[in-house]
Amino acid sequence: MSAHGDHDMGHTVAGWTGSAIATLGFAVAGLALVLGSAPGLWAGAALTALGGLTSWLLHLAGWGKPTGPRPPHLRHWRTRDPAGRHGHPNCLGCRLAGRGPQTEGARTTSASPGPVVPPRRGRCVMNRQQ
Repeated sequence: MSAHGDHDMGHTVAGWTGSAIATLGFAVAGLALVLGSAPGLWAGAALTALGGLTSWLLHLAGWGKPTGPRPPHLRHWRTRDPAGRHGHPNCLGCRLAGRGPQTEGARTTSASPGPVVPPRRGRCVMNRQQ
């Protein structure tokens, strides 16, 4: 990485694996589109989605990186993130998994619950009273 200077390129096992699977899925979908194969197109779309899911799961397992640059001794792409299993601050993937630091304000409830809104009565058959 010396050709790029001294900054974090963000290469991780999670990133490379997810990108490879998504690229394969995109290639399968493209080939299926040219051949006119609907099942192949769906298989390519599923592989592309699987690439994103794989990348997210590997990130949660500690093979990703936190937001922002890493310390120089953790920049190699095969270095596992020591804080990955507990959640990264300001990380959407960790928040979606229910991880990350909890702030004191997030654990407490507000004293006033807010305005009470009456239920809507629309045209839905399930909401009609007999």
